[in-house]
Amino acid sequence: MKHVLRALSIGFFALAVPAAGQEPVPHTLTLDQAIEIARGNNPRFRQTLNDEVLADADVRQAWGQLLPQATAGAGVQWQGAGEQQFGSLTLGDLGFTDQPSYYLSNYRLGINYFLDWATIKGPSQANADREATYAQIQVADATLVSDVTNAYVEALRQQEQVRILELQLESSDFNFRLAQAQLAVGTVTAIDVGQAEVQVGRARVQVLQARNRLSTARMRLLQQLGQPMGQDFELTTVLPLAEPAWTEEELEAMALTQNPTLESRRRSRESAEIGVSSARGSYFPSLSISSGWSGFTREASSTDFQIAQAQSQIAGTISQCVATNELYSRLNPPLPPLDCSRFRFSDAQRSSIVAQNDQFPFGFVSSPPTISLQVSLPIFTGLSRQRNVEAARLQRDDLAEQVREQELALEADIAIGIATVRTAYESALLEERNRELAQQQLDFARERYQLGEITFVELVDAQTVLEQAEADRLAAVYAYHDLVTALEALVGTSLRD
Repeated sequence: MKHVLRALSIGFFALAVPAAGQEPVPHTLTLDQAIEIARGNNPRFRQTLNDEVLADADVRQAWGQLLPQATAGAGVQWQGAGEQQFGSLTLGDLGFTDQPSYYLSNYRLGINYFLDWATIKGPSQANADREATYAQIQVADATLVSDVTNAYVEALRQQEQVRILELQLESSDFNFRLAQAQLAVGTVTAIDVGQAEVQVGRARVQVLQARNRLSTARMRLLQQLGQPMGQDFELTTVLPLAEPAWTEEELEAMALTQNPTLESRRRSRESAEIGVSSARGSYFPSLSISSGWSGFTREASSTDFQIAQAQSQIAGTISQCVATNELYSRLNPPLPPLDCSRFRFSDAQRSSIVAQNDQFPFGFVSSPPTISLQVSLPIFTGLSRQRNVEAARLQRDDLAEQVREQELALEADIAIGIATVRTAYESALLEERNRELAQQQLDFARERYQLGEITFVELVDAQTVLEQAEADRLAAVYAYHDLVTALEALVGTSLRD
């Protein structure tokens, strides 16, 4: 049942996704929409998806090898006039001269059947290989989902970075206007105003650079989607900062049944197991059956040669008849003579020769049919069979070890991953609290600056602390999302609501 569901899921990819370039990016783009568009347009994924067609053809071919093979052929030939040689003799030596040219045609039908153990195991091997191909497509799909998710998250990260830096630009501009107002009442110097203006310039540079990084991230996302550059869209998926509620045992159970790489190695191991059985089949006998039917035509360009031969034969018969009558007449008593007048070349014989010669190209004369049966048992093949069986067995054992290695790696990676995600979640909460404190400190510093209790440098320091807190919070939040994406790749399914 699981194999059927897997085949249906792979078939869904082929039916659900359109041809490349047929689905543009919508104006509002969710993460799920991005993944579906990528499945329909990402060139690398579609190359892998095409492997399904070849795998299906291999299965059909394996079943077809169990059926007899039929061949049919036909041909025509022209042979010019002249004397032909047969070994050391020619037709002239045999009394056949003035040979005309000939038109020849032929047909042949053949049925062949070959059966050995490898052919018998062929459908099982092809089905196992197809399952391995399906698993590879699942790996490619999981990789595509991870790549698109990472690109989408990166675009969100840069989008959030632009938003924060634009707010910081507004804050720097507010500080600059505040300094100008304080200069007007004489509570600060022109140096403070100059420093505020420098802060505004730096903030604008940071916004400019952040917008460029956002543009780059959006283009990389379009690249993953297999779409041309320059399309405008809005990212609408909100990634929640949720406390990890999964247990290590739950994720391990999910990974052991859904991880695409592990599933691919399991399918490859099953294919290798059948390969061992096929390799052992080289010790078994093979059966070969063949049969054939054929026919030919042969038409001379001129019947003068055949007519001359027939007339020569009649003349010889008449000569023999006359000689016999001469002998009969000398006997005592003589025997009655034979009627030699009955031997003559008639117009009917001439017409018959002409009609029999009219065969080309479809007046076939059938050749005797043939049928053969052969059983072959290999006895000694230079130790190649032993080597092939051992190689197949080692490949199977290596794949079994790779499955075990992948299972151990998943257990370790999930244990590490879930601990890291929890740490990232707690770090993000702490950074959010730090940002709130930094914002409170900046608000308090502005009040004191307006009252003339602190210098502009101290106000800038408070602003810098907030900027660093914003950067740390952003890094912590998206580090959490990056780690969740990596954990989803291990588990083989989405962990976000």
